[in-house]
Amino acid sequence: MSKKNRKGSKSANLESITQNILGIMRKESGKDFNYKQIAAKMGVDDPTNRNKIIRTLSQLAAKKKIEEVDRGRYRIKAGVDYYQGILDMTAKGSGYVVVEELDEDVFIPSGNINKALDGDQVEIYIYKRRRNKKSEGEITKILQRKKTRFVGVLQLQENFGFVAIQDGKMYTDIFVQKNKIGEAKDGDKVVVEMEEWPEKADSPFGHIVQVLGRPGEHQTEIHSILAQYGLPHEFPEEVEAFAQKLDTSIQEEEIKNRRDMREVLTFTIDPKDAKDFDDALSFRELENGNFEIGIHIADVSHYVKPGTILDEEAFNRATSVYLVDRVVPMLPEVLSNNACSLRPNEEKYTFSAVFEMTSKGEVKEQWFGRTVTYSDARFAYEEAQYIIETTGGDIPEDLSLTGKAYRVEDPIVTAVLKMNQIAEVMRKKRMGEGAISFDKVEVKFELDEKNEPVGVFFKTSKEANKLIEEFMLLANKKVAEFIGKQKPKKTFVYRCHDEPDDDKLFALKSLVSKFGHKLDLRDQKQISKSLNSLLENVQGKKEQNLIDTLAIRTMSKAYYSTENIGHYGLAFSYYSHFTSPIRRYPDVMAHRLLQHYLDNGKSAAEEEYEAKCQHSSNMESLATSAERDSIKFMQIKFMQDHNDEEFLGVISGVTEWGIYVEIIANKCEGMVRLRDIREDHFDFDPEQYAIIGRKTGKVYQLGDEVYVSVKNADLVKRHLDFNLIGSKDEVEN
Repeated sequence: MSKKNRKGSKSANLESITQNILGIMRKESGKDFNYKQIAAKMGVDDPTNRNKIIRTLSQLAAKKKIEEVDRGRYRIKAGVDYYQGILDMTAKGSGYVVVEELDEDVFIPSGNINKALDGDQVEIYIYKRRRNKKSEGEITKILQRKKTRFVGVLQLQENFGFVAIQDGKMYTDIFVQKNKIGEAKDGDKVVVEMEEWPEKADSPFGHIVQVLGRPGEHQTEIHSILAQYGLPHEFPEEVEAFAQKLDTSIQEEEIKNRRDMREVLTFTIDPKDAKDFDDALSFRELENGNFEIGIHIADVSHYVKPGTILDEEAFNRATSVYLVDRVVPMLPEVLSNNACSLRPNEEKYTFSAVFEMTSKGEVKEQWFGRTVTYSDARFAYEEAQYIIETTGGDIPEDLSLTGKAYRVEDPIVTAVLKMNQIAEVMRKKRMGEGAISFDKVEVKFELDEKNEPVGVFFKTSKEANKLIEEFMLLANKKVAEFIGKQKPKKTFVYRCHDEPDDDKLFALKSLVSKFGHKLDLRDQKQISKSLNSLLENVQGKKEQNLIDTLAIRTMSKAYYSTENIGHYGLAFSYYSHFTSPIRRYPDVMAHRLLQHYLDNGKSAAEEEYEAKCQHSSNMESLATSAERDSIKFMQIKFMQDHNDEEFLGVISGVTEWGIYVEIIANKCEGMVRLRDIREDHFDFDPEQYAIIGRKTGKVYQLGDEVYVSVKNADLVKRHLDFNLIGSKDEVEN
């Protein structure tokens, strides 16, 4: 069994066990099995999962999905061709249902969708099973809607209205009766709640729950993005009131229950415009020549208690959302920006990981627990970077947040320099063990007072960023190890990352070869080494952003789980999220569990925490999509003012309907539709990632540099269309 499969078998939850059992039985439908045979086929050898298999077999028999033919022996019921899965709609109105136990996608023609919508959990009947071809089926039941609220534009008639949903995968609009339209006006962008879909109706019925505003206006579109993913933009009044009543003062009685580290040199390093500081570092040299380095995290769990409306709201949100022009926080401002923010010259309650370390980054001793700390200084990344680059010279006024000059003899300068040296050693070791270095360029916008984009700049990671990153990774790793290695096993929240998909790696290898790069896929060690070499080699080249993006897409998606499989991308066997509880709920859970076990508590309920992990992973995915959409919105807004300009770009994608071009100067990506290219009729060639002219034989290929101009920048549909001017060589020569 491969390493990937071995790890995957141990991460089985009840839902995947059910699907695996049914899959095994369907493949040998005439045979009966006992729990030992099922466990052997699933690669399960631990008592916990064996017990889950026994329990699941009984449940499946009770539900008549399988039959008990003899005591403890089960068989799939003959003729059962019904499966469950998630519907993935296409823009053409057909769809695919991912059936895990069959390890394949089942094609659902548009006529067999039967009112299911994208993302719904459905039951399907497979009526065509073909060797080496896609199975076809029909949706027989909608088990659970993914969502019932949608964002669209109201088209008002005299006695009713329709909301046209602006989503390429939504094949229907929603009918709204006149008495359910509320204050909305024709052409308004609204949130509509789907109520029912009568059997003979062409469209579902619904009512308008929120008027977002006029399409194209800044606030309307930002609130639309949040509403589209079911993300809130403000806190309920009762949650704000609860947070305001919290006692956030530092009490002597509470200090007695904590390790007092207020006398130890402590500081924060964050972006210049940061408003909350949830992590700080402390540093002191020990008599034996080693160093005591503390990673101090805001003690959010001291204020956010289980069972309160504050905790319920934080859990529901699960994460802060970082849009281009604002942050939608997980916690109210009284906590996120005040009580839990490790601001300079203030005492704070913290939860800490304190290590005795050598100059070589070796951990000799470790301690975890609640502390009280005092932040002596706040650095922006630029200030810390200046100290590192000049080995402690005075910080110029335009970089200093405080106007204070730091010199090489100052203890805080010594701390930054020494910790940077240790961080560099740790990073080198991590890379040597197979970690992958994704230093993707981030696109940032300069906004004026009205949140209009007036410029674009790129954020890159330098030594100061990597210093903070390494010590946060250390804390996350060591906390996870501390719990994960205890016997008997204790429930904990892990950040998991599986190995990359083989098919995606081979596709990436084929693609990068078009640019003259190579990938070695012989084994896992070579894959990591080769990926790092690739990412380093493309630095500063025209294809960098494209290859960075595609390399990230080959990776499995990281997620939260109580079942640890390690973190492939970081090359860690144990990893958790402990360092950002202001903005991530899993970190709050990690803090609570860690303290519970430090107090000698019994293992927490695994199923309860696994459900919370799944919710957190889902909310993280929604937040990421919203953040991506807000960037796209701002890019389109920025390009609206550049209609008369020509831009040099790189072909970043090729499809049957057009080519995507990413502008080199600002990373804005738009589409040139094939029908808009006048010089010839072009056909899509998937093998070459290219379009080829029928008459001229001219080729536009992935990675080619071309000149484009803006054809259409549609803020409402969030589409950016380009005109193709020509290849770089043609235009410049």
